[in-house]
Amino acid sequence: MKIHIFGASGSGVTTTGEALSKKLDIPYFDSDAYFWEKTETPFTIRRDPEERNSTIQLELKNQKNWILGGSIFEWGENIFPDFDLVIFLHIPPEIRMERLKKREFERYGNVIYTEPERIKQFEDFISWASDYDDSKGIASRNLKAHEKWLKTLNFPILKISGDLTVSQRIGLILEKINL
Repeated sequence: MKIHIFGASGSGVTTTGEALSKKLDIPYFDSDAYFWEKTETPFTIRRDPEERNSTIQLELKNQKNWILGGSIFEWGENIFPDFDLVIFLHIPPEIRMERLKKREFERYGNVIYTEPERIKQFEDFISWASDYDDSKGIASRNLKAHEKWLKTLNFPILKISGDLTVSQRIGLILEKINL
């Protein structure tokens, strides 16, 4: 089973993917681990696309079953094998943005409010993330782009909308894959 889960930042992709990984006992791969270089301040230096793509291709190739979380629609053609299921998560923007602000504070603490460089990074991220549902041009990874990409796929698709619990999401996914 090759499952791809994606949605806006803060929509629950990683949480859902990790929970499903435990439930199905198959590995979870987070696209951020391939997209970004490991740095002291995370999510600041993008990995070379060729290195990113070859690394994830190799890791997925070595697994029979897996779950891939994150938005990968702009990574190029023929990077990923066919998916058995693509899951799109969408939650109301006001809930998602509150989750993101809380998550950023839990990850980084007061520095996002006290250190000038980190304040800017936090504000830029929140601005980018808030552009998802009603894109004004900041984010190329937005609802309109995701919906357009979904229309190009020839794989089973499950759209999960609303502020559901992780258990509710897992239940819908298991129903879709008939487990």
